[in-house]
Amino acid sequence: MVEKEPREEQGRELRIRRWGKDLSASSIGPDVATFLSELAGPTWIEVPGRDRSRLRAFSTLLHGNEPSGLTALHRWLRMGAVPAVDLGLFVGAVETALAPPGFAHRFLPGRPDFNRVWRPSVETSGRDEREVRVARQLLDLLRSRPPECLVDLHNNTGQNPPYGVTFRIGVPERNLVARYAHRIIHTPIELGTIVEATCNDFPAVTIECGRSGDPQADALALVGTQRIIDADDLALDATPPLLEVVVDPVRVRVRPGIPLAFGDGPEDGEGLVMSRQVDDHNFELVPKGTCIGWVAAGTDWPVEAIGAGGIDRSFELFAVRGRRLETRREMIPVMMTTHRENALSDCLFYAAWPERQLG
Repeated sequence: MVEKEPREEQGRELRIRRWGKDLSASSIGPDVATFLSELAGPTWIEVPGRDRSRLRAFSTLLHGNEPSGLTALHRWLRMGAVPAVDLGLFVGAVETALAPPGFAHRFLPGRPDFNRVWRPSVETSGRDEREVRVARQLLDLLRSRPPECLVDLHNNTGQNPPYGVTFRIGVPERNLVARYAHRIIHTPIELGTIVEATCNDFPAVTIECGRSGDPQADALALVGTQRIIDADDLALDATPPLLEVVVDPVRVRVRPGIPLAFGDGPEDGEGLVMSRQVDDHNFELVPKGTCIGWVAAGTDWPVEAIGAGGIDRSFELFAVRGRRLETRREMIPVMMTTHRENALSDCLFYAAWPERQLG
């Protein structure tokens, strides 16, 4: 079974567990739900490779409702294959994913977002909760034996094609993203993610595999991950394939105190109603004057748009005309969602802009 680190009284302390069973296919639970129950909490799995002198790392399930990365790693472990080099696999928000009805919660009520605790940020400043301590443990572990790369696997809740997100956009990062997708977002926004915390130590990227629950997203996660696991040489310094790059994302959120709904027009009693089909615009170049929602009569300015430096650019990017919330300039929306809980706990979407193709 999974080795359990000592705990303080009744779960006050949460520590990374290490997989203590053998790694033969028969020792891995036959399905993802069983495997997740065996893990029970944040777990680090080490898989010996043909070359024991090197390590590659993956993290996944930092949000409990984003299972594609876990599904890919589970399927790969069940194959019983030997990787090219040692692997370190971190499965994060296990307890969140196990909470009924399963894979339903981004994070649990009253707990911090596990994807926001890896660096000090506005959202985690001064906090010393269990998730923060787990993040410190994993960062210590990674820095004690720096991997060749770290890939952090995620899903979206809206209609999005697969893409990568990087805090740095050098040649190694582009080569890693190209294993999964041909789109990449370069972001300077500090949110406290694991990629931000490690990008200066080794190449680190986030991969958004597609919509949660979509079999195509699960398949993409597995194919891209196998490409990294199986390669004797990742050739991260080689000339990368051409990628579609969007830059300078701005995080668009509902202003505090403004009620949010999704629908087909303005609704009395709802401060902001976003279009029910708004996520159809993801990765499209949306022209100036596009209606993305509606504002109830008497509602204050409904959104904020925070980019690098913490400056609110919402008045530059959006306009309210009549009761329509419109774009004031063209933009490429990313991560638009119609999932109300995610929109409130994270953001409505990111507004970004195209950059020339990098190659």
